[in-house]
Amino acid sequence: MKKLMKMIAIVILVVVLAAGSYVAYVFIAYHRVEDNLALEVDGVSSDMPQPGVTYTLTTFNVGYGAYSRDYSFFMDGGKYSRAYSKEEVDKNITGAAGVISNISPDFAFFQEVDTNATRSYHVDEYAMFQDNFPACSSVFAVNYDSPYLLYPITDPIGKSVSGIATFSKYFIRSSLRRSLPLESGFRKLLDLDRCYTVTRIPVSNSKELILINVHLSAFTADVTIGEEQLKMLFEDAQREYDSGNYVIVGGDFNKDLMGNSPELFGTTRETPVWAKPINTELIPDCFTLVRPENKEDLLPTLRSTDAGYVEGVSFVTVLDGFLVSDNITVVHEAHIQAGFLSSDHNPVLLQFQLD
Repeated sequence: MKKLMKMIAIVILVVVLAAGSYVAYVFIAYHRVEDNLALEVDGVSSDMPQPGVTYTLTTFNVGYGAYSRDYSFFMDGGKYSRAYSKEEVDKNITGAAGVISNISPDFAFFQEVDTNATRSYHVDEYAMFQDNFPACSSVFAVNYDSPYLLYPITDPIGKSVSGIATFSKYFIRSSLRRSLPLESGFRKLLDLDRCYTVTRIPVSNSKELILINVHLSAFTADVTIGEEQLKMLFEDAQREYDSGNYVIVGGDFNKDLMGNSPELFGTTRETPVWAKPINTELIPDCFTLVRPENKEDLLPTLRSTDAGYVEGVSFVTVLDGFLVSDNITVVHEAHIQAGFLSSDHNPVLLQFQLD
């Protein structure tokens, strides 16, 4: 009996030490990417946009290539943390790139682009997008560089390096990564290293077109974090506008941009915490939150991932879109019907002119 108790004590001690060592590793390895980080511009485009010409910008959260129509995500109450397979990642990223290639935009935003992650089988998705848009300049900013996470235990999400990417058919002078406020404590390990990029494109009239690509927090327990992120974002946008520049803010806001999406799409399911309406009172007076004017252009841009997608059953909303400064004329905005085939998001298209 004494031998048995001793063995049990040793096993418990080993488990405690292993768990303690792992927790220490996670917290020691955790770091934030620095703020105001200058980003490398890949590719060379020499042309400059001009006032009075119609240009097209798209935004698409590609869900790191995991989200086929039947995929569900563990943090949303679903099953999985990783993509089904490397082949599935290749198929989904190729499909997402194809949707945007068919639109042939002048500028394109992408979010949740993995470059080296366990969850996406280490596929370099940024390189895949570069291959699909060889005539574009591009910038990439890391917003998720985590240690190996043993969560969920049955299928750990693992180590992740991921980010947001901006593509342009026109010359990119520079791009800057801005770090957004985050929650503290253990929850910071489960969130992305949230950021946005401020990309500068010279215009023929000596002004600049400022493209701000953003992916705000979703699963936050502290509701004030979302407000702080929006305030910081809009302060930067206002500053650029006050400098005489054209400014477009776009991406995945993780806020209901319509304000009443459940009503618009006829869902009776409870609205998840990540789908609350955006606080429009924080939007500067010189900016407009763009919404489709035509009913046929108003489609969901995101589905719930608590289960696979079932049309008419799954919770859907609009979290993706654009804000533009008042020196830009909106020609058209549309939510693109991609059928949630390659991602849990559908892309959004904006056509605009610089005044």
